[in-house]
Amino acid sequence: MQDKTPHEPLAGRRILITGGTTGIGRAVLVSLAAQRARVLTFGRDPTALREALAAAELVEKFGLTADAGDPADIERVFAAVDERLGGIDVLVACAGLGAKPIHEMADEDWREVVETNLVGYMACARAALDRMLAQGSGHIVLVSSISPEIKAAGESVYAATKGGIDAFALTLRKEVADEGIRISVIQPGSVGSDMQPCDAEEQREAIARGEMLFAEEIAEAIAFVLTRSSRCDIPLLRIEPIRQKTG
Repeated sequence: MQDKTPHEPLAGRRILITGGTTGIGRAVLVSLAAQRARVLTFGRDPTALREALAAAELVEKFGLTADAGDPADIERVFAAVDERLGGIDVLVACAGLGAKPIHEMADEDWREVVETNLVGYMACARAALDRMLAQGSGHIVLVSSISPEIKAAGESVYAATKGGIDAFALTLRKEVADEGIRISVIQPGSVGSDMQPCDAEEQREAIARGEMLFAEEIAEAIAFVLTRSSRCDIPLLRIEPIRQKTG
């Protein structure tokens, strides 16, 4: 019997985190930086970006202000990936917006959510794949949600974007499996973050009741996925609080 393949360290790996300035994205930034990865991230708020980079204690602090829903900004982000990281080994897509029911949103608002949550993920995946296919390796992690499964009232637009991510990723996985590239979807349940409608104190109380997770717990799961051996594939990982509400 062969010896078990060792886990893959994160130190030195070139990682782009979209939306790494708040919530899950920021927790991922801090987690991967602590493991000595070379990380570049972006977000729309320059103040949140500065604070996230300061909290992460990065080996090399790379960040820029950009919008995941803007094609020109995505092009600029990947130009920075090439210049500052010299390429990409891992994409972790976290950038996203919350939404109301579609009939309670203006057309431009729900379209912005779709452009950010779904089209932005696909655009980043495409740009990452252009580089990963050329080098014959890479890992793309797309942070989705359990929303498409639970179909809670009020989440029609949000659930549609996350369901699109799931279908895109799990199909793409089959299309690039022979190219040395892995695709993973993370489906969190309720997580304490800026996206939640309740305030910070209410989130702390929900976490204490087991109804909500810390963003850091999702970051730990992503680090787990990224450090498996090259023969181990985790296409889908669902993570819920012990008392996740389903409607």
